[in-house]
Amino acid sequence: MWPTFICFGLVFTAFGHGRDVQPHTDPRLAEGEKKMSEQLLLILEHFKKPDPVGLPGAEIPDPYPVPDMKQSLSFATVNFKNTAVYGISKFRIVSVNVEIGAMEVHASMLIDKLKARGNYTMVSWFQKASGPYTVDITGLKILARANLGVERDGKLRAQDMHIDLAFSAINVNFQNLGFFGSMVQGMINGLGSVIFDAIKPYVLKEAYGKARDEINKNLEEVAGDMQFPNSISPLDMVIADLRKKVRNMNMDPYQIKDYNATVSIFAITLTRTWVTGLSSFHRVGDIILKMENNTAIADFEIGTQKLEGSTQWEITALSGLMSRAGTASFSAEYVSGRIVLAQPLDTRKKPEFRGLDLEVGNIQVRCDGAGTLDYVIEFAVNILPNLLRYQIMDALEGPLREKVQQELNKLNVEEMIKQELPKVDQVQETGFKLSQLRGQESVEQPYDNDEFFNF
Repeated sequence: MWPTFICFGLVFTAFGHGRDVQPHTDPRLAEGEKKMSEQLLLILEHFKKPDPVGLPGAEIPDPYPVPDMKQSLSFATVNFKNTAVYGISKFRIVSVNVEIGAMEVHASMLIDKLKARGNYTMVSWFQKASGPYTVDITGLKILARANLGVERDGKLRAQDMHIDLAFSAINVNFQNLGFFGSMVQGMINGLGSVIFDAIKPYVLKEAYGKARDEINKNLEEVAGDMQFPNSISPLDMVIADLRKKVRNMNMDPYQIKDYNATVSIFAITLTRTWVTGLSSFHRVGDIILKMENNTAIADFEIGTQKLEGSTQWEITALSGLMSRAGTASFSAEYVSGRIVLAQPLDTRKKPEFRGLDLEVGNIQVRCDGAGTLDYVIEFAVNILPNLLRYQIMDALEGPLREKVQQELNKLNVEEMIKQELPKVDQVQETGFKLSQLRGQESVEQPYDNDEFFNF
């Protein structure tokens, strides 16, 4: 039982117990309140360590006081008082996995060693003993899962939570047990794992309620002014809003800059090139954000529906002595790409472009103006690329990945973050709301459930 109450204290604190979060009635920072930018700077410095332990600003008391408790065993009744846990703030974040589409989070933390110290009173049929006791836990692992969902009133709330605790070893030591000390001590150590597994569900039940209340209170502050449809996920609703923004910004149809190129004695010019369908983008599968090995990773796949376009072309040769002009239209059944990006939490290190997987659907081209050559161009483009488009995409992925990585190597991530910190403080002062991420038009107009399907 003792390790369970210790672990409960850790989980309870990690989810915000004891942190009195007051709503911002005044847009200015409360007196003595720490700026978020200062906290972010501390975190940046923290993850520059080779083995970061704990988390700056987590405000986890160490030692952590545990409530007095009573436990009945088969051979005795034990009362525990004045118990405190040491080492509770020395946790390591092993991994975090966030599935954005499913709105589910999986996390695991590890504490190498925990020690509890307190006083006990044991009453049994053969003796009464009291004195100090210690509990040493080695390799404590905390596994947590939580997910959010939209309820009937359109509010986003925590719906399902699960926390599991495991350990490598437990060692319990009672002092002043007297003549039967060795026998009682052996029985207690033997029952440690059994008691741990039996009491854990009852203790964690309270932790679930406290954690859920804390999460919902923060969601109410951030997203309380928004209502979400329960027919599609909030992520797809946001993507549908982004599609509207792309159209409102006159980016669909999108005009591509004129293109000029010279090959040997030929000069090629493409003008008035338009592409339609860019606002039909949507997620393909889930969007996953995770943290492992002190590295943040984004794994997502974005696709479009049918893309169509047109252009006016002109080919000249021999300094303009010969020329031919015409028009061309083209279409791609779909375009999708899976991208994996990674950024070490030590922001002195460069981001990494870990994966790129491109797919293009059936390609069609119609050409007019080149005479008989039109049929040759259409045959070459409509037949060969469709037969070889998988090989073409595979051949393009390597050079594209190298080019993007070259651009990423030019970034100074730490400096970029520091430049954005004043904006973070402004958001903190005014109070952040999710509705600020949506345009005025999206807020005023009712959301159409069919918008998700109307690409």
